[in-house]
Amino acid sequence: MKLKMMYSFLNSDIEVIEKTLEETVQANSSLLKESSLHLLKAGGKRIRPIFVLLAGQFGDYDIHQIKKAAVSLELIHMASLVHDDVIDDADLRRGQPTIKARWDNKIAMYTGDYIFARSMEIMSEINKPEAHRVLANTIVEVCIGEIQQIKDKYRFDQSLRDYFRRIKRKTALLISASSLVGAIVSDVDVKHQKKLFDFGYYVGMSYQIIDDVLDFIGTEKELGKPAGGDLLQGNITLPAFYAMEQEEIKRKILTVHEKMDKEELNVIIDLIKNSDAIERSLRVSDLYLKKALESIKDLPNGRAKSALINIAKYLGKRKF
Repeated sequence: MKLKMMYSFLNSDIEVIEKTLEETVQANSSLLKESSLHLLKAGGKRIRPIFVLLAGQFGDYDIHQIKKAAVSLELIHMASLVHDDVIDDADLRRGQPTIKARWDNKIAMYTGDYIFARSMEIMSEINKPEAHRVLANTIVEVCIGEIQQIKDKYRFDQSLRDYFRRIKRKTALLISASSLVGAIVSDVDVKHQKKLFDFGYYVGMSYQIIDDVLDFIGTEKELGKPAGGDLLQGNITLPAFYAMEQEEIKRKILTVHEKMDKEELNVIIDLIKNSDAIERSLRVSDLYLKKALESIKDLPNGRAKSALINIAKYLGKRKF
């Protein structure tokens, strides 16, 4: 089943979200408008707004209110992508030129800042102090995670704990915040709010580990960016951690640097692919997926719960 079919009962609301996103990134500056729309039109799964909407289904669902939270969460995600591309010096995202590649770093940074500011402006229209607290704390953690990722580049002696903390801040917290904020805005029962938060967190961890695996086993066409990009940029992910338990592979990985020849990098990628690192990483992703499904087993049955279960399974088992 295709991802969009899993929440097809929300199609009209998703259209509202897309329209509102496009309206929100409009700017008086033609350059800011063009760069923001360039990012928006590049697409994406819209996982965060979907989780906002689905969580809201367990309470007093009002699209006119919850759309503000959904749009705000997606804009925060978009802004973080723009900043990530500058930090990683990335030229491609989803097969399209990044903002920093099409324009330059300065335009990219200001575009990210603008999108972020617009997200806060939209969120301010929601009269739910707890939702604002959750979002503020999440943004703080995301920023700390970005700084830590910069510090950890090419630091080959980091621990698995460092890695899991990094992907928690990079991906899982924003997805869990999406579920929680959607629940808060819709006045979902507090005991269910915790379950939805946990669900989002575990799905986010599983999702990022799958992403890290795909970075090694995918092609440039499938990934929309060069394979092995994380390793080349000095980001040590779970497959690399496991692979480094083999001395031969560890010696090779320790030689990785930003200007490494593509053929040299491909040799390392093949070594990792042919080790047990990929399978071990997928097993860890599966553990997080099981925890996600367990966390919502007591939520009221219905199409929202079914959609969450199906989406979690899809994201945890996806190939591309």
